Amino acid sequence: MSQRQAMIAIDLGAESCRVSLLRWINGRPQIELVHRHANAPVSRNGELHWDLGQITQQMDAGLRKCAEIASEGIRSIAADGWAVDYVRLNQDGSPVGDPFCYRDERTICSQAEVWKRIAPARLRAITGTEMSRINTLYQLYADPADLQEKPWLNLPEYVLHRLGGRAVAEYTNATHTQLVDAERRNWSAEVFAAVGLSMKAAPPLVRPGTVIGKLAGRQLNLQGLEGAVLIAPACHDTASAIAGIADSGGDWAYISSGTWSLVGTVLPEPCNGAEAQAADFTNLGAVGGRICFHKNVNGMWLLRQCMTEWVTEIDWTVPELIKAAEGLPAPASLLNVDDPDLLLPGEMPARINRQLAHRGLAPVGTGAEAAPEVTNLILHSLAARYGEIVSKVAQVTGKKLRRIYIVGGGSRNTLLNKLTAAATGLEVRCGAVESATIGNFAVQLAALENSTEHGADAARVAYWAQEILTASME
Repeated sequence: MSQRQAMIAIDLGAESCRVSLLRWINGRPQIELVHRHANAPVSRNGELHWDLGQITQQMDAGLRKCAEIASEGIRSIAADGWAVDYVRLNQDGSPVGDPFCYRDERTICSQAEVWKRIAPARLRAITGTEMSRINTLYQLYADPADLQEKPWLNLPEYVLHRLGGRAVAEYTNATHTQLVDAERRNWSAEVFAAVGLSMKAAPPLVRPGTVIGKLAGRQLNLQGLEGAVLIAPACHDTASAIAGIADSGGDWAYISSGTWSLVGTVLPEPCNGAEAQAADFTNLGAVGGRICFHKNVNGMWLLRQCMTEWVTEIDWTVPELIKAAEGLPAPASLLNVDDPDLLLPGEMPARINRQLAHRGLAPVGTGAEAAPEVTNLILHSLAARYGEIVSKVAQVTGKKLRRIYIVGGGSRNTLLNKLTAAATGLEVRCGAVESATIGNFAVQLAALENSTEHGADAARVAYWAQEILTASME
């Protein structure tokens, strides 16, 4: 890079949002976490929403800190985050209201209604997408009639639009809506028409690494950031996390481990044959026109939800729970971690016992004293599910998998990693905790070298991911 100005990566997480700064120190890229704030859905009148004002306020605070630190100036800004949730916009570009959280129960009914209008088999054949009720399709359908014509943007793209970027849908994020034709790689007119959604309300698609404008700092009181290039990276945080894996081979799988666990591999083209459809694998966009072929698994959400129930008795930390569980024998039976009831918030120990009772299995304790036992059950169950999926990935794709990269917060879970190695039979390599941030910066760097309508070059993204990872270990 000829211009050694700093860069900013915004990473929106369902549990925490982060603003990070990349600076050039002695000619090497160094990342600093500048601002982090907790994030969680809020319940209002029986509905689950995200506090958009809080998210943007904290994000602006992080941007201002970056401007104060980086006296050399800010060259670019990009944002990634969780998929499926979106913001409806008024005519002036302001949000209609706080966006719904994907865990809101309104999509239970709307998914059933959508499937009356387009057969699930046809929907799956067009989109290549896992039939999950959290997908944007079912959320959009659930919106009242007076909102149906209003434009919408997924959350990371909304953040960039608010900063001055044009309204777009970045491809990796768009594929998670279940509204994109997997083969044509564009919005599916058939799906929009079948369910009665307005294509005029959908933003135009762009590839990861597309420059979408420049920041107008004065408008948002963000002095010191004016003129920074706004880039749509791989806006889906999983695609960003996979972009942060610097492995150019094809014999590896991945687990993006956090609130959710995304278990799969990277393919050059969608894999949407009968076997993939029967197993309900999803085909989501990746950097460089590739495909993230994986399944969603209910991840560390299970343990986090239990911890909220235990906190009034014992304020366990995750490392403490892992250590306590390490000395326990394997549980006699395992959970179905993807039971729909376990996707819902609140009373998680009771939900776990409801499943066990329904299957005629012995219950576990619900109080804080039983936390190590419950943790042991959750981690063994997750690892077993990972093993099932990795085996199916190899079968469906024909790949000979040799190693598995674990990125995200779950990469620090030593017990789960050990259990995963045993369940999959693969060499486990722990990637970066903040792999999504690394991938975000790698796409920015590749895009600033050469951004075209096809987005950032995958080989250059991998190169910059390796440069960042190497610099972080020096």
